Amino acid sequence: MGGRRRNRRGEGGKLRAEILSAATELLDACGDPRAVTLRAVARQAGITAPSIYAHFRDQPAVLLDVVREAFAELSGWLRSAVDDADDDPRRRLYLVCRAYLDFAHEHPERYRAMFSGTGPSNVPAVLADCLARCVAAGHCASTDPAADAVALWLGLHGLAHQRAVSGAFRWPDDIVQRIAFSLSRLV
Repeated sequence: MGGRRRNRRGEGGKLRAEILSAATELLDACGDPRAVTLRAVARQAGITAPSIYAHFRDQPAVLLDVVREAFAELSGWLRSAVDDADDDPRRRLYLVCRAYLDFAHEHPERYRAMFSGTGPSNVPAVLADCLARCVAAGHCASTDPAADAVALWLGLHGLAHQRAVSGAFRWPDDIVQRIAFSLSRLV
């Protein structure tokens, strides 16, 4: 514990962020949420385990906030993809799908924890918005963008999972477009 300097009075939010950062680092390194114990988090953060209780009730509460932060980060990736797209709704949809898959690839342990039933996702809403824009532009035959967004999300989730567990498989170069465009009913 010798390397960490104590936060000044009123900087409790800083310690909370350090605890979450330590928990995220452990999850990324171990890949198993069960390895993210309060003692391990305290050791990683350079604090005593009882210090955590001022910010989190228990280990599941720490993990829930790690997952919430991961969803917020994923949302940022999706927003960036939307911002990077030009006015072409098909391109916007493709870039959002790429961003989703890139996040899953870059943060596989967080991604796995995110979709283990512990947190909310705004992915279907973002995809539904992209699909609605495609419908409005005449590029999509969907009559229910919200339902088609769920189908697309499940397709992307399946691809993200298969990429994680089938590393040696040679995926077609245009697999994202094949999945995104067919499940989106693009014309």
